[in-house]
Amino acid sequence: MYKCIIVDDEELARNLIKNHLKQLNDFEIVAICESAIDAINVLLEHKVDLLFLDIEMPVLKGTDFFKNLVQKPHVIFTTAYRDFALDGFELNAIDYLLKPITFSRFLKSIEKFKVTVGRKSNSEEDEKVKYKETKKDHIFISVERKKIKLNFDEIIYVKSVKDYVHIHLHDTKYLVKYSLCSFLENLDERFYQIHRSYVVNTSKITAYTKNYIEIDDKEISIGESYRATLLEYLSNH
Repeated sequence: MYKCIIVDDEELARNLIKNHLKQLNDFEIVAICESAIDAINVLLEHKVDLLFLDIEMPVLKGTDFFKNLVQKPHVIFTTAYRDFALDGFELNAIDYLLKPITFSRFLKSIEKFKVTVGRKSNSEEDEKVKYKETKKDHIFISVERKKIKLNFDEIIYVKSVKDYVHIHLHDTKYLVKYSLCSFLENLDERFYQIHRSYVVNTSKITAYTKNYIEIDDKEISIGESYRATLLEYLSNH
């Protein structure tokens, strides 16, 4: 299991990398940090194999932060600016990823990392991307002092409402206190965040365009920052 941390001052960028990593079964996210300063303490407390590091951040740039590390993990730099790529390669980075990061481009970086650390298997099966096996098929939620079991297959989509989420099933819905990102972490790989306010069960999608999906007789817009990853996933499943 490869241990990694994500360091980026943009929430959308952090969530995108996190969602990409959730599709792989051999990576563990040790921490998600909003700044290089936050990452320092994590690196002091944990052995990290791979660092996803944004280059342009306030207070301390990612490249300056990495230069000053005594014990350097492998690093993949992320940036919204193509001109910063040279800075990353001068620091012997595994790769640099230009935002917005598509899943296919992300996988190329992961393959480079595995080759570098010498753990890539020669077998045909191990060369394929391995998706997480579903460890569970349900979640318990708290509703009116009761714990209610929801099978993942029952959930159509989840909508964020301030500090709560609406969990939509075919014939009912539940309002529970969760952030959308926290709730997504409890689900399996069929669930994707497609908008800052929506997570959907991709197995329930009946039609889609580049701008929206149709699910349970409802159209839900696809957020621009989620579009490339979602459309790539849907085209391959």
